[in-house]
Amino acid sequence: MSIQSGQFLYPNVTSLPGQQGVGEGRINKQDQAVKGEFDQILDKASSLPKADGKDLGQVRAPLKFSAHATQRLNERKIQLDQATMAKVNEAVDKAAAKGLEDTLILTPNSALIVNVGNRTVITAMDRGQLQGNVFTNIDGAVVI
Repeated sequence: MSIQSGQFLYPNVTSLPGQQGVGEGRINKQDQAVKGEFDQILDKASSLPKADGKDLGQVRAPLKFSAHATQRLNERKIQLDQATMAKVNEAVDKAAAKGLEDTLILTPNSALIVNVGNRTVITAMDRGQLQGNVFTNIDGAVVI
């Protein structure tokens, strides 16, 4: 038998030796004692206490500032108060929920480029310096 280019040979496999029907091989409550180490650790982690009413898995990491961003904030005399920082954190959460990686966050007084994955502010500009600037290497923006 020869196979010509563009033709594929698909085996006719309906079941494997020793395989049970679909869904029958799943662990039920009686078989929980047979769970592996990973499953046991996962069960313990899911029953951990909550922090501030949130699951520990949902507690977000604090926002960090790169050395470059810190330098820009100081040079440009940009100050971010606690209320603004809370809004920036919410904006980063929204960007993460949309699957963004690097985003522009516009506050009333500044513009921040944030790497969403590691929650790090990469650079900062005063809102007055935005006129005529082009932002590259971002995949989204959040206005707060």
